[in-house]
Amino acid sequence: MRLQGKTAIVTGGASGFGAGIVERFLEEGARVMIADINGDAAQALAQQHENATAQTVDVANAASVQAMADAAGDAFGPVDILVNNAGVTHLPTPLEDVSEDDFDRVFNVNMKSVYLTARAFVPHMKARGAGAILNVASTAGLSPRPNLNWYNASKGWMITATKTMAVELAPSGVRVNAICPVAGETPLLKSFMGEDTPEIRAKFLSTIPLGRFSTPQDMANAALFLCSDEASMITGTALEVDGGRCI
Repeated sequence: MRLQGKTAIVTGGASGFGAGIVERFLEEGARVMIADINGDAAQALAQQHENATAQTVDVANAASVQAMADAAGDAFGPVDILVNNAGVTHLPTPLEDVSEDDFDRVFNVNMKSVYLTARAFVPHMKARGAGAILNVASTAGLSPRPNLNWYNASKGWMITATKTMAVELAPSGVRVNAICPVAGETPLLKSFMGEDTPEIRAKFLSTIPLGRFSTPQDMANAALFLCSDEASMITGTALEVDGGRCI
């Protein structure tokens, strides 16, 4: 029960890595808001757990993020943990051929959302002198693959944002960390690969020394540690949870 008495918000929490983090946080005693643009999926997951609540949110929209913050305050008061997990990618494409609409979507969901949630939650965390923020970045931000160009860049930005948030917020008692997953069995996997075939899977897996894709449980365990009091001396890190991919 490492999160007993804690409250948490997980964006993109209805599926993939986010759902794994939600489940793990609940197992460890937290009360969790499952925030997702797919409100029906968030509600379905929340109904399976006594200490979960659902919130429909567009993390790229300031009014929607503020509504999420207000709903969290009404549901369980101050937020102890914020997990910025929501993310999108464009299909593998030469960098000059990515459409402006796809670029804007990646920018808004992967980057602007971190700014918007910081604006909504950081003042309250600073006032309380405590809080943990976890940004779900990617190995793509550390060791980019060709043709996922602007997605790579957005995750590199998220890692830098994590470090600058950490150094600025440390005097206020707020910790900010990131995890960097390798590709996993989530709804985004096919988008990363372009198409899902045994040959392309084998090519992807050949770049991961441990020889498997990451799982929501892998991310959940790392997230649990970094957001718990056990990591009270850790801030500004970008933890590679990648089976050795970035070596």
